[in-house]
Amino acid sequence: MSELGLTLARLAFLGLLWLFVLAAVMVLRRDLLQPAEARPIALGRTARTPKPVKMPKAKTSKVRGAKLLVTEGALAGTVVPLLTADVTIGRAPDSTVVVDDDYASSRHTRVFNTDGVWMVEDLGSTNGTWIDRTRITAPTALPVGVPLRVGRTTLLLQK
Repeated sequence: MSELGLTLARLAFLGLLWLFVLAAVMVLRRDLLQPAEARPIALGRTARTPKPVKMPKAKTSKVRGAKLLVTEGALAGTVVPLLTADVTIGRAPDSTVVVDDDYASSRHTRVFNTDGVWMVEDLGSTNGTWIDRTRITAPTALPVGVPLRVGRTTLLLQK
């Protein structure tokens, strides 16, 4: 083989190698980016958050009739009454709702009452806490009748 042919073969091999590396980087980048529906809810909010409004004590007593209904998962049909105490959901035995799910963390999420509004906070779980189809990253209000997903378990807030 001539010197020119050998040099051209080396350059072609080098070009193919670079194409392979760029293709691998593009595939990794695509896999690491989240789909649009999985973007955290906190990213869509403005930087300025309004101050919470203090509700009178009489209004907070109305939320005592609220409950969490498990609609999907191993505990389907379970009703958890929401009182004034926080409700923790996870695999840990000391959680209020103990879910036997490989996709749930030991201390996955917390549901709590703030001024008459039920809030959900993800406690640093691996697979995240989802309200409807939106992953939450900050304490977020839980609307009535909207699915709350923790691993493979789905819960609904009912009044």
